[in-house]
Amino acid sequence: MALIKSISGIRGTIGGVVNENLTPVNAVKFAAAYGMWLKSENSNQSLTVIIGRDARISGEMISNLVSNTLTGLGINVVDIGLSTTPTVEVAVTLDKVDGGIIITASHNPKQWNALKLLNHKGEFLNAEAGEKILKIAEDENFLFAEVDDLGKYEKKEGYIEKHIDEVLKLALVDVEAIKKANFKVVVDAVNSTGGIAIPSLLEKLGVECVKLYCEPNGHFPHNPEPLKEHLTDISELVVTEKADFGIVVDPDVDRLAIICEDGSMFGEEYTLVACADYVLGKIKGDTVSNLSSSRALRDITLKHGGKYQASAVGEVNVVELMKSTSAIIGGEGNGGIIYPASHYGRDSLVGTALFLSHLAHQKISCKTLRESYPDYYMSKSKIELTPEINVDEVLEKIIQKFKNENPNCIDGVKIDFDEEWVHLRKSNTEPIIRIYTESKSQKNADELAEKFISIIENLL
Repeated sequence: MALIKSISGIRGTIGGVVNENLTPVNAVKFAAAYGMWLKSENSNQSLTVIIGRDARISGEMISNLVSNTLTGLGINVVDIGLSTTPTVEVAVTLDKVDGGIIITASHNPKQWNALKLLNHKGEFLNAEAGEKILKIAEDENFLFAEVDDLGKYEKKEGYIEKHIDEVLKLALVDVEAIKKANFKVVVDAVNSTGGIAIPSLLEKLGVECVKLYCEPNGHFPHNPEPLKEHLTDISELVVTEKADFGIVVDPDVDRLAIICEDGSMFGEEYTLVACADYVLGKIKGDTVSNLSSSRALRDITLKHGGKYQASAVGEVNVVELMKSTSAIIGGEGNGGIIYPASHYGRDSLVGTALFLSHLAHQKISCKTLRESYPDYYMSKSKIELTPEINVDEVLEKIIQKFKNENPNCIDGVKIDFDEEWVHLRKSNTEPIIRIYTESKSQKNADELAEKFISIIENLL
């Protein structure tokens, strides 16, 4: 059981001891800190925050605590109920409110929940804002409203449909081409809100939808992280149903994974690659992903005459670099598509619509599309250190050892070799160095990881 506080929010396991788990007390404290920060950033008297949640069993309880805390601070709350992370992001901008909170622990198992915090642009808070909120929470520096100044609470419905309508308006979403293609798709939404959003989107696109685990009851039928080892059921059903492909989303619908018609994984890293290939084929421009994402995006970007750049890990860092470079598409290699023509946030609905448009235009199978992209293989491992070891010193030694390779040091150490790369990052919560590698074969990627584990052990 755990409670993790970071600049991106607070997450933890439900129940247990205050300050060790995500208890009602911790939810109230953190919501109050966010509300106080919001008031400090705004001179206007009347503030409004949109709140939405995924289908977790604890979602309604946490949402009620957060809503009541904000109204207690004099902030108005619009509760849009069962929703998705990108839907709340879009809702903040559509309604021009002052902030948003998504009650979700993303891909974590059902005992977890979290508060994801948004600014008035519907984007995740930057590090500076996150630090301020953590400080307010630590100091318990709260000032609640008097009885005549309490905030108003209201429920509103229909935001997922509004979100879908915004997706369908995008110039590169070719609704007619998708309808003509007569696609059949299986959807695994892990019994969360993707079970509402994705089938509804597919229906409006004229796609036949076979639902698997689309009941938004919060009882996840398998580990909700959309990785190959958790997706055997949909892989089998895609083949049985003779579907064109399968769609998998995580509980808050900001990560998108695709299953090919033969039940094989398209590859989470390649969701962004395929969507970028489509967009760059229509509009010239640049791309961004984080340092731990596949080199395949760089290859596709260069093929289309664009420029690729990598940011530090974390959605807010990707968004920052996308803005500063005017990138037309980007995201994270975990299936997170960020398409600024819609909004600056990972969005599986946008990703689904772009992917369908691409496949409809290409007039080839999902498997054939995947085979058209360069093959890269990843390895993800870690090395555990004793608490007294200074991780920063270890990474500095790596930088010196490989200084001739021009290591990238914006987030840990990333070393690009001709055919492969390694990315070393320290954990913020424990004495661990995470080791990500990518190469032209799984064997090479694994061997590169083992090589760097050995190098680190020798340095120690």
